[in-house]
Amino acid sequence: MTLAVRPPVAAAALVARIALGCAQETGHLDADQDQRLAAQGITRRANNLMFRHTRGARWENRRASIVVSHGTILIHRNGEVEFLFEPRSRRFCEVHRDRERVRISAGSGHSAEAWSFDAPDDPQGWTKDIRSAIRATRSARNSR
Repeated sequence: MTLAVRPPVAAAALVARIALGCAQETGHLDADQDQRLAAQGITRRANNLMFRHTRGARWENRRASIVVSHGTILIHRNGEVEFLFEPRSRRFCEVHRDRERVRISAGSGHSAEAWSFDAPDDPQGWTKDIRSAIRATRSARNSR
């Protein structure tokens, strides 16, 4: 006795599997965003990383991608901005490294937030490049 798989059930399972696979891809940027970052000179880029986003006493894990250029730090999900620090940014921002983990902290008081991730390679290099992007801003708060 053989069991026949019903076409609608098989199709639904296939669609669900494809949707789950696509949901994990976070690195797509629209042409405008990509061109702007490339013009600044991209120093680091990693897709589909697990970030820990902390704000106040709350935190959550989010899958996202990061692009670091000479003047911008962008954490995004397919172009949807999660965190943006660019040359016009005026809030305080700093970066720290603890072994393989890199933590970007920004803002103060109620607007303070942190994004941390395990660097895919060279955590010291990631930290150095992020620190350079922070120092490239016009903010007096980040000129140390």
